[in-house]
Amino acid sequence: MRLITQYSLAAITGLALLAPRGANAQPKAPAKGEEMELEPENAASGPASKTLERAIKLYDKKDFFSSSIELKKVLDGESGDDAKNKQRAEFFMGKTLYQMGFYAGSLAYFDKMVKAGDAHTYHGAALKWLAALSRVLPETSGILEMIGTYDPSALGDPSLASVKNELLFLLGRHYYRHGGDGDFDKAIGLFQQVSRDSEFFIKAKFFEGVTYVRKYEGKPAVDAFKDILVIGEERPKQYAQVDVDNYRELAQLQMARVFYSTQQFDTSIKYFEKLPQDSLDWTESLFEASWAYFMKTLNSKALGNIHTLNAPYFENQFFPESVLLKAVIYFNYCLYDQAQEAISEYNEKYGPLQKNLADLVAKYEDNAEFYDYVKKVKAGKAGLDPVTQRLVLSVLADKTLLKTFAWVDELNHELEILNKSDKAWQTTQVAGEVLQELTVQQSVAAADAGKVARDRVARLSRELGALARDGSKIKYEILQAKGDKLSAEAAGARISSKTKEEPIVIDDEHFQWKFNGEYWKDELGYYRFKIRSRCAK
Repeated sequence: MRLITQYSLAAITGLALLAPRGANAQPKAPAKGEEMELEPENAASGPASKTLERAIKLYDKKDFFSSSIELKKVLDGESGDDAKNKQRAEFFMGKTLYQMGFYAGSLAYFDKMVKAGDAHTYHGAALKWLAALSRVLPETSGILEMIGTYDPSALGDPSLASVKNELLFLLGRHYYRHGGDGDFDKAIGLFQQVSRDSEFFIKAKFFEGVTYVRKYEGKPAVDAFKDILVIGEERPKQYAQVDVDNYRELAQLQMARVFYSTQQFDTSIKYFEKLPQDSLDWTESLFEASWAYFMKTLNSKALGNIHTLNAPYFENQFFPESVLLKAVIYFNYCLYDQAQEAISEYNEKYGPLQKNLADLVAKYEDNAEFYDYVKKVKAGKAGLDPVTQRLVLSVLADKTLLKTFAWVDELNHELEILNKSDKAWQTTQVAGEVLQELTVQQSVAAADAGKVARDRVARLSRELGALARDGSKIKYEILQAKGDKLSAEAAGARISSKTKEEPIVIDDEHFQWKFNGEYWKDELGYYRFKIRSRCAK
């Protein structure tokens, strides 16, 4: 019997879903007031009005509140400026709002330039500011989609030299996320153009690897990940050391998965075991390594890993499939009573949780209301029982969902900034426009976050249901095998005398201690189960 598992089916495709920790922790944004570009050559137009000149002088003096008021007059047609000067004012308004900390409002202005394309004088110049905004806004703000509208050839503009590597990476991320015909090849081509001297090289190399994985090309994927491991050893100064640590661990995990998918289980295990215990992905590596050990029939270690995952240190993490893997291992050794106990363990623990999740999803039909409910869950004020509370929180730790929440948080933060800004400025038209933009975006973002959260919880509920059905199939196989065993024993079959307990190899650096029911942190990951087959000869 072979259990078709979610992990075994997603051994490759799961790589594409893994986003690096700190993926949004981009380099520090330019200092307030820092100029980032020269005027485009085609910016020449009719003479600027006194209002526009005053607005730009105020901007240069870093009086952004006053500058925004004057720029709004130009945009509303009160100054008599022509179309190109209005485009100039629009560009400066985007920069001004950025300097004031209204990043969402700034993004809205640069979005107008993006949509206008080459018809807007400052379409090319906006790219630098989109790069700056990508450092302070999450992907769910739509920033990558805006950058993705530019042709890669635009990045050759000399004025973009200082941010070219960053834009190559961001544009590659856009094509990676889009994932249509030919998009993966475009993404890889862009990632490979990032200079090795750039701080973005290690990030681009990681996404090059996972893009190859999504193309089911294991060898170039491994080559890309190995490049990251070399960087992890050399630790060049141009890379942020936190990035070196994070991407090295991610590369190790991805390589383990690639080798698992190609049935190179020994190599897969080697890379799974490279992750340190303090890694955020360590428990995930333990669970996935259990499958590699199972495929190698090293079940004493597979069961030991499962034992670790059920330690009280990890009560906030859930690996329901591990319980069924335990049942399958016992089944293969004809330890039918233990296999049945594992199935019962799954049903007793996860059966009620599946129902609780289904009830939670049905609690609110409106996505915005569901988002408000999720906030209560995160604050521990939703009235859930402790286990369901921890399970839902584990779902809400989904990286894509966290980015969605981050966009709502950013919009709420900017609304707070506006409410605390200069009282006189709050009465201006530009402040009213910013307020309206932020309010609309916050409402849409909250509804989107609620939908994504609902989908994640509903998906987990379905997955638990699917695993329960797998458990029922295993239970049926167990009952059938027990019947066959009784028939064989009645016919005189005996347990093979050649059956030996699976050996536990102890090297010079380790000791063997009997587990006494107590979990110690330094013992996690080192458990082994003594197991002997009870199958008839």
